[in-house]
Amino acid sequence: MIIWSSLSKLEKKTALSRPAMANSLQLKQTVGEIIASVESEGDAAVINFTRKFDCPDLQSLVLSQENIDTLASSVTAEVAGAIDIAFNNIKAFHDAQLPSDIALTTTPGVNCELRFTPLDAVGLYIPGGSAPLPSTVLMLGVPALVAGCENKLLCTPPNKQGLIAPEIAYAARKCGIEAIYLCGGAQAIAAMALGTDSIPQVDKIFGPGNSFVTEAKQQVSLRADGAAIDMPAGPSEVLVLADEFADAEFVASDLLSQAEHGPDSQAILVSNSETLIEAAKAAVERQLSTLSRADIARPAMENARYILADSVDDAILVSNAYAPEHLIVQIEDARSLLPKIKYAGSIFLGPWSPESAGDYASGTNHVLPTYGYAKNYSSLGLLDFMRRYTIQELSADGMRNLGPAIMVLASAEGLDAHEQAVALRMQKLTNVTNKGDA
Repeated sequence: MIIWSSLSKLEKKTALSRPAMANSLQLKQTVGEIIASVESEGDAAVINFTRKFDCPDLQSLVLSQENIDTLASSVTAEVAGAIDIAFNNIKAFHDAQLPSDIALTTTPGVNCELRFTPLDAVGLYIPGGSAPLPSTVLMLGVPALVAGCENKLLCTPPNKQGLIAPEIAYAARKCGIEAIYLCGGAQAIAAMALGTDSIPQVDKIFGPGNSFVTEAKQQVSLRADGAAIDMPAGPSEVLVLADEFADAEFVASDLLSQAEHGPDSQAILVSNSETLIEAAKAAVERQLSTLSRADIARPAMENARYILADSVDDAILVSNAYAPEHLIVQIEDARSLLPKIKYAGSIFLGPWSPESAGDYASGTNHVLPTYGYAKNYSSLGLLDFMRRYTIQELSADGMRNLGPAIMVLASAEGLDAHEQAVALRMQKLTNVTNKGDA
């Protein structure tokens, strides 16, 4: 147990440090070589990498529509029903985020507009690994659908048979995603960013992944001919704020639901109650023994932090300093604390709001900023799949009214051509006016 008030400034910083992300020169070089191979060899490079890491006998990167339909149809009624519920809730929440265009007269005769339009082509990356992730398909596919993105393509690693999980196919079909490509890792990111014969180039790439995927996203986002990305990423994390009234079993289950994501996941409990912390630690041990992914969760929990704060207000200060991806508030009258909470990717209020709800089906998006980026990045939302642009239109009167100020500012900046572009118009208006008077 860490007693927060006894720590020095440096010790507090250390207590809230994240697991080191793999950003070695070797990783950068390896990913750079993969991107270069895809750029020069296209499909051949992607297929070779996919055969090496995922499916030795892969013949095509394209998952046929027939296979998509067959896989989607094989999902059990129970799973399909759960995906349908999640889809409806996520869609309702993102429908509500549709922005309205703005039209405003800032000065008589000067009209300014702000308009929104969907991105044309988006690439959705769904990791492979030990568990299928239809929830991530929904979290990426639904906002792309609601935004109206015309071209939605999905990349995910195939299994040894050259297919994907039926749940992923079903969720993709719900989101109107017809283009599914059988590749993963840095090679999939490179293919979407640069384009190949089979995989079209996209404007922006979304989705989580391992250190190779994360590094590839960062590298392609720096290229003029690459693609934008959703947000920086690091290992997933949760911070639970709890007081003496919290249910220790609930607290433990929330810590463990985060820990089972991976050994480098981070779980932190901050409480003003030593009794609650001890009870939660005991509950973690009991519940760990019941989990099928205990071998993954246990290493993460060995690096868990249990922090004792002097008060609820001090506990909130710890949370704000950490800026967690997921923040669970199991404190009496949790909603009243919202004005004091400054930074979190997503907040879960009260004992009946586990992280699992947001991960799957409540309606909010589970693609969130990690690694402290919650201080300056937002959770994924509809506007990430759109871009905004402005329009301005000046009438003759608008030029008369605003022109002098524009010329003064241009002159102050020493930009003669800017000033002249207005001066010529002002002179034209003066001539027209004088002719009219004559």
